[in-house]
Amino acid sequence: MQFTDFVPQISSWQDVLAWFAYNPKEPLLFNSARFLKLFVVFYGIYLLLRNTFRLRIFYVIAFSLYFYQQSSGFYFLLLLFTTSLDYTVSYFLYRETDTFRRKLYVWFSVVVNLSFLAYFKYTNFLIGSYNDLFGGSFDFQDIILPVGISFYTFQSISYTIEIYRKEITPAKSFPDYVFFVSFFPQLVAGPIVRAKDFIPKIYEKLHISREEVNYGLFLIIGGLIKKAVISDYISINFVDRVFDAPNSYTAFENLMATYGYTLQIYCDFSGYSDMAIGIALLLGFELPPNFRTPYKSSSITEFWRRWHISLSTWLKDFLYISVGGNRKGTFAGFLFPSLFFFGLILWGVTYGPDSNLPFILSLGATLLFILTFVLSKNKEKTMYTNSNLMTTMLLGGLWHGASLRFIIWGALHGMALSVHKIFLEFFPSKKNSKTTVGSAIWKVFSVILTFHFVAFCWIFFRAKDFTTALDVINNIGKVTFEPEKWQTIALGYKNVFLLMLIGYVWHFLPEGFTQFMKQAFNKTPLVLKAVILGLAYWLVYATASAGPQPFIYFQF
Repeated sequence: MQFTDFVPQISSWQDVLAWFAYNPKEPLLFNSARFLKLFVVFYGIYLLLRNTFRLRIFYVIAFSLYFYQQSSGFYFLLLLFTTSLDYTVSYFLYRETDTFRRKLYVWFSVVVNLSFLAYFKYTNFLIGSYNDLFGGSFDFQDIILPVGISFYTFQSISYTIEIYRKEITPAKSFPDYVFFVSFFPQLVAGPIVRAKDFIPKIYEKLHISREEVNYGLFLIIGGLIKKAVISDYISINFVDRVFDAPNSYTAFENLMATYGYTLQIYCDFSGYSDMAIGIALLLGFELPPNFRTPYKSSSITEFWRRWHISLSTWLKDFLYISVGGNRKGTFAGFLFPSLFFFGLILWGVTYGPDSNLPFILSLGATLLFILTFVLSKNKEKTMYTNSNLMTTMLLGGLWHGASLRFIIWGALHGMALSVHKIFLEFFPSKKNSKTTVGSAIWKVFSVILTFHFVAFCWIFFRAKDFTTALDVINNIGKVTFEPEKWQTIALGYKNVFLLMLIGYVWHFLPEGFTQFMKQAFNKTPLVLKAVILGLAYWLVYATASAGPQPFIYFQF
């Protein structure tokens, strides 16, 4: 392999322009050979600039903007507009002493940012809803969602709010703020980085230790295998096919596709996060962990402490607490649950002439939610808490997409969190208690129950529409114990099922084993590490059924 393999050849001005040409069918992805080549060249120059400050900042900004331009086209201009707006607003906000004007500044920033987000994510949803409800005839707009807009918007909003709350001081200069928002490892799919954690690191003396490089490479290799080998393979060769036409497949295949997607979305998203954190470590920056083996959780509350940690923390700090948290009730905190349950009952009544089941389910869900605070010892406080929790999860579902299925997904998790809270009130967990046979069995049962609830919710998340989700659920309900038929199906998908087995075993490995692999990798010579990384990329292309696949969360 020669240096010319990494650096494009220049023979004309058109060759230079071609570097900046955006191809929506081939966006720049971490799991592509093109990114590997670009990063090798970028990293070599970065190391040469490591003892500089301002030049290194501008260099990383330039590469980050190029990375985003190659991922989302001219929408990198929107990214620059967002950073310019929030930096300017925050500059005046920090120096303002009048309470009313401070609120005006922060609301202006939030409203403008969310307006852009709403336009790209919800315009067609609102048009469709209006046409359905009022018989309108508005045409749908041809709107392309900029990659990662939700992530950098939330990150930029948090900066303004933290300055408003006087939790941080502003970045020292505009380039420093652009560096924070556009930092390419986490730009398009997180982890969502808080300004108070990241910005101070910009001004620290850059130090890239051997341990950081080792751990960074370890995470990149693991993330690459999770995303490009396990997630992409089972998606293209099994999961996508079943969810596209669930009624064309057996009940057992529908069940296994649900297990497959449960693993796919974890490997896809945590794989990206691992690569992002690993690349950041190579640059001398430590990003917060985003996943902690979430399917090991023994409750839905624990699941949300392990799954997409940066988003769940953001929602807690900037949404849940803002609408009242566990302290008080607010109009917004009661509005969204009320609208949801009203709509749910209305749906049940609408389908009443055809079947009583929708009405029974909608009424049952409403009564169950009411019972979560009626049965509580502190009814008022629990009502506030559960209503605000439900609001957070409903809006969290809507954040993922303007669709009924995402709202249902959020509502199911909100209901589960509320039920778990009342369960703990009657059956509090005993801390520091000795492990007994009974407690071990209960732990295993709790993990299995939580896992299957989460997998059930993923059906709504993955299905292309609500009807398809119900088809999958209905088909799974027809599963019967037929070992011979199961074996025949398993042999037909032997590679898919083998990768699913490897993925789940990997996920449920004890933490000690993961630490052992990390330590063994640390002791491996640098040359061998490079060989392992090369083998990982070879494995990606050896198992690829198509080109590099975009990450699932790019669409959010």
